[in-house]
Amino acid sequence: MTQLTDIRGEHLPAALSLAASGVPVLPLRAGKVPFGNCRRCADNACGGRPNMKTAGPCACPGPCHAWAAATTDPDIIRSGVWRRAWMRASAVAYHPGGAWLTVVDLDNADAVAWARDTLPATRTVPTTRGEHWLYMGPMQSANGVRPGVDIKSTMAYARYLGPGTGRMAKLPDVVRALTVKERPTVQPTPQAVTVTAPAPAGAGAGECRHRTPAYLERGIAMAERRITGACGGVHATVYRTFLAVLSAHGRCGCLTDAHISRLFTAAQGKGESARHCTDAWTNARTRLGL
Repeated sequence: MTQLTDIRGEHLPAALSLAASGVPVLPLRAGKVPFGNCRRCADNACGGRPNMKTAGPCACPGPCHAWAAATTDPDIIRSGVWRRAWMRASAVAYHPGGAWLTVVDLDNADAVAWARDTLPATRTVPTTRGEHWLYMGPMQSANGVRPGVDIKSTMAYARYLGPGTGRMAKLPDVVRALTVKERPTVQPTPQAVTVTAPAPAGAGAGECRHRTPAYLERGIAMAERRITGACGGVHATVYRTFLAVLSAHGRCGCLTDAHISRLFTAAQGKGESARHCTDAWTNARTRLGL
């Protein structure tokens, strides 16, 4: 994203600078909320905008459709009704999906620590309470995918807080897996737990080719904590956790039966049956093509 000298100053120049770099922008009111519908568009009477869930054109010239009003058109951004909105705005927001981006919104220190242990390094932007991690590529948005973690991409907006630091990485499977719900069981018959992926050439037993054995150990330990700490939706939590572990380590030959047994033990400690654990693991492998 474009470097801006003072995002806290006048918002219109900041918005125009972002739009010029291909990032769709919109103004936010106090409280980090978008401008509400005008009278003509109240209760979606206008039929929405073409890129909203409700299809249909909207001729409203103002930024009254939240993320769907985000634009890169400088004429719209400078127009009278938008200019009046910028005068009242408290911040600039953008539509990450429209810029082909995904924002992992980490809302507290625990969430940031989880990301540093679990997610590939990428560009980070400090926020009031945590960090935004930016990845190249859009995906489904979702709130509360784990404690203190939201995904902002398609059909969502994020506050612009500066360009951030670090090189932006491609959107990894481990982030996509956070919003995936378990599919129906692929193989109803319980299967033996085996690891079929061979260790990479030159790697020692249990080593991970993209990081270190310590990285794998932290990942398994965090996966255990995520399962044992689930307060609800244990079934879905187990599946998403298995999917995340396999997304990060399922292709590098570093997972062993001992690692998998630890995950199964954690799940069974929360009341999951051995059969469900096996089915969830099989489903996760199938979804990832392993």
